[in-house]
Amino acid sequence: MTSPDPLRVAVIGSGPAGIYAADALTRQSREEVAVDIVDRLPTPYGLVRYGVAPDHTKIKGVARSLREILERPEVRFVGGVEFGRHLTREGLARSYHAVVYATGASVDRRMGIPGEDLPGSVAATDFVNWYCGHPDSEVESFLLDSEEVAVVGAGNVALDVVRVLAKDAEELHRTDVPQPMLDVLAASKVRRIHLLARRGPLQAKFTAPELRDLGRLENAEAEVRPEQIDIDPNSRAMLDAQRAARTNLKVLTEWAERADRDLPRRIAIRFWARPVEVLGEERTTGLRVEETELDADGRLRGTGVFDTIDAGMVFRSIGYAGTPLPGVPFDEESRTVPHSEGRVLDASGEVRRGDYVAGWIKRGATGVIGTNKSDAAATVRSLLDDAARLRAGAAALEPVERVLQGSGAAVTDYGDWLTIDAAEAELGAELGRGERVKLRSWEDIYGAIGR
Repeated sequence: MTSPDPLRVAVIGSGPAGIYAADALTRQSREEVAVDIVDRLPTPYGLVRYGVAPDHTKIKGVARSLREILERPEVRFVGGVEFGRHLTREGLARSYHAVVYATGASVDRRMGIPGEDLPGSVAATDFVNWYCGHPDSEVESFLLDSEEVAVVGAGNVALDVVRVLAKDAEELHRTDVPQPMLDVLAASKVRRIHLLARRGPLQAKFTAPELRDLGRLENAEAEVRPEQIDIDPNSRAMLDAQRAARTNLKVLTEWAERADRDLPRRIAIRFWARPVEVLGEERTTGLRVEETELDADGRLRGTGVFDTIDAGMVFRSIGYAGTPLPGVPFDEESRTVPHSEGRVLDASGEVRRGDYVAGWIKRGATGVIGTNKSDAAATVRSLLDDAARLRAGAAALEPVERVLQGSGAAVTDYGDWLTIDAAEAELGAELGRGERVKLRSWEDIYGAIGR
């Protein structure tokens, strides 16, 4: 029997995992619920807004389905509130029966090599945030004043970084890249981009559609070393390869066989090369790499053959990692919150009452946007199974607005987001750049809502 009092749930993080958790909570009929989606930013959608490349309009269209969830009467968006700063776990317990942490994996994994912290050696995540217009990013963070750069990684984010570096400003004109960032891209001196993968083409993690996009660029030619993709179709590696890997190999083979188009920018794709040192004294000047191979057990090893790539910038894109949340258990090795079926576990392995987890902070940075839907639904099933116990042990709850008093949070709601969204559409029209152009800074975003 449904209780007359709603089960009050806070979801920390407004990316796909968080919004899909709200979706699962409000679609079911077991319990009446009231869901607050809390985010540090005054804008929702997480990596859909600040992590998807601006020229991937189809993927960014996911925001339209997420918007429908935010507009349900049982759901509120509470922006401008940072967990651990404005609102603690103790504060949340005063306003909610349960909390779902869906904060994603926001930092890059490091290469762990000498010179990695030199100026010019940067995380791909920082560059993605920059061209996506994250308000924490400064325009001056990336000048793109080197003719040669290197991107280390064999996933879709690495390909996104390469593609944005390879495009000229005209190709990005109709996207939502903030105008100051577009001006920097227009002045870019980058002409040669080295894409380095530690393993071979059959082990690469990027998908065929992303790979094909590199071959369709108007101003950049993608090239690959023929000997690195000349793989015996009857070899064990080929027989064991997944269908997606064989498709990637086919695309790369087509590139190796086609005539050179003599375009102004070049993308040199190189497999079996792992970085061992970022070179330079005051800033990055190159990257030393070692050729690699797989041993009989399929483990990567170096061959002892080294060479140097001239590169004024090195972008590392070898995966995302979660960051600890104040007062929440964290596994440093997996960079996730330990859990059992979505229920957070403390250091002794006991379930923490009222704490749940969903998305990348739960399972690691794996899967695509849609993977978060089933992941969140599984966590919500656990939460609903616990509903009676969550209610039974809860004191009288108070509005979160009261808990936030004196915290310094510049709280925004869904109406504020619609105003920001309208301002970005207006800016896009004003600049003649398409559907919308993102507001770049905190001042611009809050200024749009009169703060």
